Amino acid sequence: MQPTRHTLLSTLAVIGLAIVGGLALGASAAPAEARGLAATGAVFTTTNSADGNAVLAFRRSARGGLTFLDAYDTGGTGTGAGLGNQGGLVLDTSGNHLFAVNAGSDSLSVLAVGPKGLRLLDVEGSGGTLPISVTTYGDLVYVLNAGGDGNISGLRLAADGSLTLIAGSTRPLSGSGTAPAQISFSPDGQALVVTEKGTNSLVTYVVGDDGLASDPIVTASEGDTPFGFAFGHRARLFVSEAFGGAFEASAVSSYDLRRDGSLEPITPSLPTTETAACWLVVTGNGRYAYTTNTGSDSITGLALARNGVVSLLDVDGFTAQAGDAPIDAAFSRNSRFLYVLNSGDGSLSAYSVRADGGLVDLAGVDGLPAGANGLAAK
Repeated sequence: MQPTRHTLLSTLAVIGLAIVGGLALGASAAPAEARGLAATGAVFTTTNSADGNAVLAFRRSARGGLTFLDAYDTGGTGTGAGLGNQGGLVLDTSGNHLFAVNAGSDSLSVLAVGPKGLRLLDVEGSGGTLPISVTTYGDLVYVLNAGGDGNISGLRLAADGSLTLIAGSTRPLSGSGTAPAQISFSPDGQALVVTEKGTNSLVTYVVGDDGLASDPIVTASEGDTPFGFAFGHRARLFVSEAFGGAFEASAVSSYDLRRDGSLEPITPSLPTTETAACWLVVTGNGRYAYTTNTGSDSITGLALARNGVVSLLDVDGFTAQAGDAPIDAAFSRNSRFLYVLNSGDGSLSAYSVRADGGLVDLAGVDGLPAGANGLAAK
C-alpha cells in the first residue's frame, strides 16, 4: 500500500521534543533557507512511540555537527520501550532508501531519502510479530521478528519503493526462547546471520538465487549473550557479547563465515572489561570496530587484523565516554564520524574518528524521546 507522507507537527509535542525559541536538542533548528538534508550527510533515529512511530532526521555538517531537520511519520507504531536490538533502522547501500521497523504494529516502512528530506513510500507487514531488525541487499529485504519464538521473513523492494512479501520466505530461528537481537546480510548477499541472546547462538542462512533463505544453521556463540555484530573484510564477522550484563564481563568474538553458512571462530571471546557490550559497528576500511557498553556508559575500540584477529585499542577497554546507557551506533560515510544513541538521557553523542582509531568528542544532541531506537547515518 502507498500511504501519504505525513510530517509531524512542528512543535513535535506528540513525541516529547520541546521547542523553546528553537529545538532543545543541543543544536539549532535549521534556518528556512537551509532546510533539507545537506550534501555533507545526515543522521536518523526513530521515536519508537506507541502513539505513532517517526523518523527524526538531522542534517550533518562537514565537521560532524548535527542540526535537527524534521520528523517523518513511518505509518506504523513503536513500543515506547527498548527493543534489545541492533539494526532497527538501516539505509540501503545507495543511501536512497531508509528502512524502519514498527515493532508495535508488526510492519516495516521504507522512506525515500532526498535532498529536501524524507518521503514515506510504503508500509508492509513484517511476516511475523514484533519486528526489531532489518537488512538489505540489492532489492532483497529481510526482517527479524522477535515475537513468539521469532522468525525471519523476506520482502522485495520494487523500483517505485513498494515492498512485497516473498511467498515462502519465512524461516524459523533455532528454537524457543531465542530472544534475537539482529539480522544482517553478509557483504556478498549470499548469507544471513542472526544473533540469539536467549540461546547463546549465532544462526546463519544461505540465501539462494531466488532470494529464499535455507533452513537455519546453528553455531554456539563463543561467549554469552551474543548481541550486535558487523562484518569486516573477507566475510569476517565481529560479535559483541553482553554476558547478561554482568559487571565488567563483556567480550567480543570474531568468526570466519564459510560459503556453506558455517562459522569458524577466529578470536574467541576477547574480554573488554566493560559492562553490557551490546551494539557493534565496523569502520568502512575494516581496521577498527567499536562496541557501546550500556552498563558502563562507554565505548570500546578494537583493532581488527587482516586475518580477523581482534585486539583492544586501549588496554582497559575504555576508548571514549558515552552518554547514559548508550545503545545504537552508526558511522557517517567514510567512517569519519561516529554517532551513538544514549537511551538513559535521550541524547546523541558524536565523535570524530582519528586515523589511529581514537575518538575525539564533538558536540552532541539532547532531548530525544524516551524509547528512541535505531540509528543510521550517511
